[in-house]
Amino acid sequence: MTALAIVSAFSASPTVHAENVKVAFIDPLSGSFAPVGQNILKSWQYIADMANKEKWAGNHTFEIVGFDNKGSPQESLTVLKAAIDQGYRYIIQGNGSGVGLAILDAVNKHNERNPGKEVVYLNYAAVDPDLTNSKCSFWHFRFDANSDMKMEAMTSLMEKDQNIKKAYIIGQNYAFGHQVAKAAKDYLKRKRADVQIVGDDLHPIGQVKDFAPYVAKIKASGADTVITGNWGADLALLIKAAKEAGLTANFYTYYAGTTGVPTAMGAAGEGRVKTVSYWNPNGPGATGQAIVEGFKKKYNDDYSVMATYTGVAMLSKAFKDANSTDPLKVARAMEGMKVQSLNGEVEMRKSDHQLQQPLYITTWTKVNGKDVKYDQENTGYGWKTDRKVDTYIASQPSSCQMKRPD
Repeated sequence: MTALAIVSAFSASPTVHAENVKVAFIDPLSGSFAPVGQNILKSWQYIADMANKEKWAGNHTFEIVGFDNKGSPQESLTVLKAAIDQGYRYIIQGNGSGVGLAILDAVNKHNERNPGKEVVYLNYAAVDPDLTNSKCSFWHFRFDANSDMKMEAMTSLMEKDQNIKKAYIIGQNYAFGHQVAKAAKDYLKRKRADVQIVGDDLHPIGQVKDFAPYVAKIKASGADTVITGNWGADLALLIKAAKEAGLTANFYTYYAGTTGVPTAMGAAGEGRVKTVSYWNPNGPGATGQAIVEGFKKKYNDDYSVMATYTGVAMLSKAFKDANSTDPLKVARAMEGMKVQSLNGEVEMRKSDHQLQQPLYITTWTKVNGKDVKYDQENTGYGWKTDRKVDTYIASQPSSCQMKRPD
């Protein structure tokens, strides 16, 4: 081949420049929810490092940088603007649907006003159903199951437990807490109309330091079951107060596996605290043990937010499929995408950008080296799988009417 032919051949081949894609993680890194935020930031960074080493995105690499929003929607908007001004085109957030709704609105407005400089919002844990229903957006992708999906899974187990007679609902007073309370009442009415709702409390998020008065009300109600969407310190302190008051009711939770809660439960939660999640490293068919062990070795902390793995895997595949890191092209590539995650094959549903995945109902159980191999927070207790809820059961219809860019 002549020199001219070689030059021509190279000229005809598209050149893809390797990029270091900076991603802004916007969540609480100070205050009462800081332990949760710090753990999840490390989880994203750990998986990003793995993806970089193993070239999941080809020659593109990830750099995930933490921005502290102090758990505030208002602060989040200030931080979001600063990140965009610094050139960040990908935003990660999850702790709090109130924050999520504010970020989504701001991202939509920014993208409308700044064509060619769009931003994509990757949501790993803000689970208000509205985010993929009435407020769905082309620029938003949710990697967690929404609260209705989780309640569907949770009540699929509750409906078979005839010991449940009286249920008490308690949650944080913001969008997500309201959605959990509504779903609990609606789903129990449909599946177990005989169960009596004996209480329905909402409390300020991140402000209650002593849950003893709430626990006293739960005890007085005669509830045998507590349903709560609380997370972080709000759940840890609720469980602690229940333990101190000798409350014997069973807890059905969304986030008992998050930082601080396992320590608060200890032995007192054995057999009585259940949680719904999208992955459990314990039990038959479990995967991801090497990540659990590697994360523990590096940080002396627990890897539990598996949405970080799914998020990086999908973003990596989108970079390769789109042959670009441009947010518009990447967002289009992620629509309808299927990848193999730690809980099996998952799909980013095109109609509303809600990830479709199996869910697990698990119970806090003493480590036995068999179906409970990994503990949390060095307590000697971990999660035993009661039931795997297949994707098609956990799936929910969507009212999303998505508007896509031309």
